[in-house]
Amino acid sequence: MKNQTLIITYYWPPAGGPGVQRWLKFVKYLPEFGVEPIVYCPENPSYPIIDESLLNEISSEIKIIKQPISEPYRFANFLSKKDSKQISSGVIPKKKKQSFVQRLMLYVRGNFFIPDARKNWVKPSVKFLSDYIKQHHIETIITTGPPHSLHLIGLQLKAELGVKWLADFRDPWTTIGYHRELKLSKSSEEKHKILEAQVLQTADQIIVTSENTKKEFLAKTKQPITVITNGYDNHNVKRQEKDEKFTLAHIGSLLSERNPKQLWTSLKELIDDNEDFRRKFELKLIGVVSEDVLQTLKEFDLQSYINNLGYVSHKEAVKAQMASRVLLMVEINSQDTKVIIPGKLFEYMASGTPIIAVGPKDTDVETILRNTNTGNYFFYDEKLRIKSQILSYFEAYKSNDLVVKAIGLEQYSRKSLTQKLSSLLAP
Repeated sequence: MKNQTLIITYYWPPAGGPGVQRWLKFVKYLPEFGVEPIVYCPENPSYPIIDESLLNEISSEIKIIKQPISEPYRFANFLSKKDSKQISSGVIPKKKKQSFVQRLMLYVRGNFFIPDARKNWVKPSVKFLSDYIKQHHIETIITTGPPHSLHLIGLQLKAELGVKWLADFRDPWTTIGYHRELKLSKSSEEKHKILEAQVLQTADQIIVTSENTKKEFLAKTKQPITVITNGYDNHNVKRQEKDEKFTLAHIGSLLSERNPKQLWTSLKELIDDNEDFRRKFELKLIGVVSEDVLQTLKEFDLQSYINNLGYVSHKEAVKAQMASRVLLMVEINSQDTKVIIPGKLFEYMASGTPIIAVGPKDTDVETILRNTNTGNYFFYDEKLRIKSQILSYFEAYKSNDLVVKAIGLEQYSRKSLTQKLSSLLAP
């Protein structure tokens, strides 16, 4: 008999974006390791991004239960639908450029909805799941955040029923970059820290996605912490023909603070100084791009080289990864973000396309790229190194020798990672 495990998640298809991929793939492979996953998710969520194609990846044999959720974003749409959608997806404008409505939304979100805008789902979920867990004799539950309010569901179910509880942190809680943008009062900040401590000290097992997050949490709890990164999955997308142009592609959200001006300077100088580069270069942007980034690119006279495709399905994103000549990854230049390993990194690595990553010092991303030989990592101020690497890739592209010789990728396959997860679920 398989071990039944209840997975409590907010993001589930047709939600798009990176938040849904992790548990969609775990659920796909858990049955192969003797675990029967039961997914609990909202019936009527306000997802900022929709990707209907992901529905095709859910096996008809997976049991999915849903309950209604009440979210403030529905009401926030009356103030500004665009601002509501951007803020709910994590795209927060720079402080100097925030409108009154944006500042109001951030203040209300930060101080009236603790820990987040899905807090109203906690109480009805605990009531429903308490009965469900008893009726179906479920002994293990998993909560995954953000939104971290879902961990409060686990906290209360643990207290009421004594079930085994694993808390999965796809991102940190009080140290994630956007947390300080929420205009929190001192009392609100303290409430977040208290709730975070309760979760970290009560869950039977903590799961994190990076070694840096593990180091942070080790100072906050004595409970066991296991690193299970995100990963890549085998797919049926055929290997794509490479773009004719020398395409540098960023796939995913380019937030206001992900704006590496030394990179844009490097591209501008290469365009000005190298006629061949000028004729063949294209900057491909796929996903949500903030107005701040677009304005900066305009200031560097790069707008005529941009191919801004907006959001595409996950399948199309995979195709773009394989077709592009070089893939770009940018993380916010902050110590807070060094704990983050973007989920797309692993798909980037599996695409066979060289990677240029820009971010803060001492990150797990830098280590992973170096150990797998899949790309190069740069700090924000390393203009000469960035420019030199782009030029090196361009020369290899012209000689049809721009290839990646990756090593050790299998450890990051979704199936291998699910096997690691299943070992934590053993009775």
